[in-house]
Amino acid sequence: MTFSTTKKFAGVVATAGLLVALAGCGSAPEPTASETGDAGGAVADFLPCMVSDAGGFDDKSFNQLGFEGLEAASSTLGVEPVAVQSDSEADFAPNITSLIDQNCKLIVTVGFALASAAGEAATANPDLEFVSIDDVVDNDFDGETDADNIKPIVFDTSQAAFLAGYASASYSTDKSKKVGTFGGMNFPTVSIFMDGFAQGVAYWNEQKSDTVEVLGWDTAAQDGVFTGAFTANQDAINAAQGLVDQGVDVLLPVGGPIYQSAASVIRDSGRDIALVGVDADVYETDPTVADLLLTSIRKAIDVGVEEAVTAAGQGEFDNTPFVGTLENEGVGLAPFHDFESKISPDLQGELDEIQAGIIDGSIVVTSYLAG
Repeated sequence: MTFSTTKKFAGVVATAGLLVALAGCGSAPEPTASETGDAGGAVADFLPCMVSDAGGFDDKSFNQLGFEGLEAASSTLGVEPVAVQSDSEADFAPNITSLIDQNCKLIVTVGFALASAAGEAATANPDLEFVSIDDVVDNDFDGETDADNIKPIVFDTSQAAFLAGYASASYSTDKSKKVGTFGGMNFPTVSIFMDGFAQGVAYWNEQKSDTVEVLGWDTAAQDGVFTGAFTANQDAINAAQGLVDQGVDVLLPVGGPIYQSAASVIRDSGRDIALVGVDADVYETDPTVADLLLTSIRKAIDVGVEEAVTAAGQGEFDNTPFVGTLENEGVGLAPFHDFESKISPDLQGELDEIQAGIIDGSIVVTSYLAG
């Protein structure tokens, strides 16, 4: 599979694109063996392993979803997986090396930040198989994944974020008309949420002749408010506080556990501010913030990982990239749960129409995956 890619790293604003054809490279994950009940043993000596990004496997977000997919596949295959947690970027390469030394046959790397280490390891170990979550692993920028033994699993989350932005604008329209977002680091897999969110707000304004404002993200500059890490720390609290102080009604934190900092700021504010989760349906993964959640922007990381690991364990590793979209249900918007009574009764119908428009191409959502 060939790509056309120019990546955007933290602190550097650049265009980032993959060919639109990429979206056709992978279909929706098939029902997994754990879902169908068709369990099958693994090939001899198969050992699936995983390296987390910073944030850890208990982040209630993308690392946790990846680990849940690994566990589900391993249960189906009847094997015991190995998972190692990264606390910083310095851990990535050593953690991968440690898994290679433990005779892992398949290594799943969770997150864009691991792409460099994953590409180097896959190239140096062509007899092993790798699954890369959130990156196509094109470290030499030649338009192709670095090695044939890497399967990319990526998500055009801008589509689902567009729906969340529209819903957030609807929620804010009779309040302050301000919604906010901030991220961990300005990586494409983070900013894709923020930019899609802003596009959804802009679409609301266009359709309703409204003036809801997005704080924390500048679409033209492709930059915004970032904490510099994916941890629930004082920097995340400061970022959330800055947006709350400007009067936002909705807050979208993008970056694993940084939503926990946002939630604490919302509670301390005493205001009726809605939280938007990312990756998982955070209402389900973290009930402690359930009452704050308007919705969540979902990525089917667990399903993608489970399918890829199960296939590899049964000797059917496939390096075809999977790109999650609204059409193949790789991304989506979680239910409104406790906010169902607080939103416009017309909102869900409007969102259904918008989703259909995004799928048929009549509503265009731009991203580094879709142009």
